[in-house]
This record gives sequence, structure tokens and C-alpha cells, in this order.
Amino acid sequence: MPETENSPARRSIGATRNPASQEAILAAAEAVLLENGLNGFSIEAVAKRARAGKPTIYRWWPSQAALLLDVYHSRKHINFIFPDTGNVRDDLRAYLSGLLKTWREHTSGAVFRSLVAKAQGEPAALAALSAYMADRRAQSGEIIKTAQARGEVRADADPELMTEILASFAWGRLLTDRLDISDKDIDAVVDAVLTGIAASPSA
Repeated sequence: MPETENSPARRSIGATRNPASQEAILAAAEAVLLENGLNGFSIEAVAKRARAGKPTIYRWWPSQAALLLDVYHSRKHINFIFPDTGNVRDDLRAYLSGLLKTWREHTSGAVFRSLVAKAQGEPAALAALSAYMADRRAQSGEIIKTAQARGEVRADADPELMTEILASFAWGRLLTDRLDISDKDIDAVVDAVLTGIAASPSA
């Protein structure tokens, strides 16, 4: 039987997340953010929309930033798999274009932009975002490490730093609402990075 606005609140089971309740809360959080904007986002509004108790939400997510980060994780549509095409240029191109496309075509871009905004004024949000980005740098850095193992990239190149340069470009586009980018521009950004780290051809 479908639930209505008059349906009873969803039951939780303490600290253990109930999958149905968790999904309802994440969906409600996404909807509240997209409809009301960051200034109108609150745990109270999420609880009301999800028919969940505020204590349950705070038990599972200690802050708005933690909740929004989980929304972002669950709504990326491509839970980003870093490419391994056998060629570093194609790998980096797929990484950058895939990230921009995900932000452009789905709600994850708006959610992530809100996370970045919250991090500017909230230490807890900044800590959550910093921890997330450290993990993403480690993952994306594997692209460069794989290329180093193939002999395409200099051994002294810092893998995480190189992919952070590409991610920073993507961030700039996201935060200024310029996610539409041509293949030519993507190629130019990737080539600019590779020019500095490509291994010298054997004599």
C-alpha cells in the first residue's frame, strides 16, 4: 500500500540503518535541497518529508554535511570507476569528461556544489569534504601510477597531484556553472598536464 502524507513515521532500528528508511531520508534530502536551495535545507525539513524522526537522522548522520555527502555518493549515477584503457591520455580524458558529464547531467552536481558551499563556513563540513577528497585523490592517482608502470609517465611525477590538477579544473567549472565543455577543450587540458609528466621516448 503506497504511503501518503498521513502515513505513520518510518520505524528505525537504533544505530543500525534500515535500508528503506535510509533511502527515504536520502531521497528526501535531495528533494529538499533541490527545491529549497542550501539556505532552505534543514534536518527538520528532511525528517518531515521522509516521515522519519530527527533523532534517527542525527544518529545516522551527525551533520547536514555528512547527510549531503551520502546523498552525493548515492546519486552519482555512475559510481565513478576510474578508467584503464591502456593509454594514459585516454584514461585522463575519460576521467575528466566523465566527471563533468556526471555533474552536468544529474543532480549530483548541485549536491556537490552545496557541499563545497557549506564547507566554506562550517568546520565539520570542511573536515568531511577534505576527507572525501583525500580518498578521491588516492583513487584517481591510480591512473598515473598505472601509467608509470607502463612507462608512459615519469617516475618522479606525483600521481595524486596530477589528477588533482584535472579535478581542480572540473571544480572551477562546477562552481561557476560552466559544465558544458567541448572535446577540444578537454583534450587541451589533458595534454597540458601530460606535457609536464610524459616520459621521454627512448633514444
